Amino acid sequence: MLKLENFTLFRSNICLADSIHLCFEKGKVYAILGPNGTGKSSLLQAIFGELSFSGILRFKGEDVCGMKKKIWKKKLAYMPQDNFVDLNLSALDLVLLGLMDNLGLYISDEQIMLATNMMEKLGILALAHRNISELSGGQRQMLLFASVLLKQPQILLLDEPVSALDMHYQCILLEQVRMQTKSRELLSILVLHDLSLACQFADELVLLYQGEIKAKGKPRKVITKELLKEIYAVQADIFYDDNSLPCVFVKGVSNHIKRRKNE
Repeated sequence: MLKLENFTLFRSNICLADSIHLCFEKGKVYAILGPNGTGKSSLLQAIFGELSFSGILRFKGEDVCGMKKKIWKKKLAYMPQDNFVDLNLSALDLVLLGLMDNLGLYISDEQIMLATNMMEKLGILALAHRNISELSGGQRQMLLFASVLLKQPQILLLDEPVSALDMHYQCILLEQVRMQTKSRELLSILVLHDLSLACQFADELVLLYQGEIKAKGKPRKVITKELLKEIYAVQADIFYDDNSLPCVFVKGVSNHIKRRKNE
């Protein structure tokens, strides 16, 4: 269990998290939602140890601030939003970096097998011997995800992992997140902008706005017309699939936003 207590986070004198309390449980996928600039990415960076905060961060009852950063980071795998990699590597080499803590002078056949098996699961094995400089942003995103999974973390932090992917690979990646989270009892936290995808693949949603948690819980509880109008300033219809999960159809910008622009 990962707990944030009185968690406060500032960036450039802007409060991104104001004394928030959150509890994340293993075996579940959580999606962090909210408009641009509300601190979703910064929240992941703070958990990963790359951004200072005030308050308490506990993992399995232990105060993370009392741990050495290197020990804490071994428990996590973090995939940032920016997937640019300025290295002269093959796709297979990049995936193998997920085993960096266990790599020696020579890479074993077993380690190569682990990497290629993961690439095959994600449908990207054909890229194995291509240089990453030749690949698209979406292809690099899938490779970094394969590398992240190879690390076998206890906590998975993914910042907009499907932003550069087509629908096919969005579903493959998010289905793997869900499957790996359940089978390995991981604790997975994703930043997503697509509300319908978040509802489909996350167990629980956390909606951030102006430094506060506006809503959290099951998708059906969090995704409402009223909240979408308040937080995103849009008029939307909400439909429900065969599993009673919300699907969002945006009709347009809210009238009060249009009026404000015309004033």
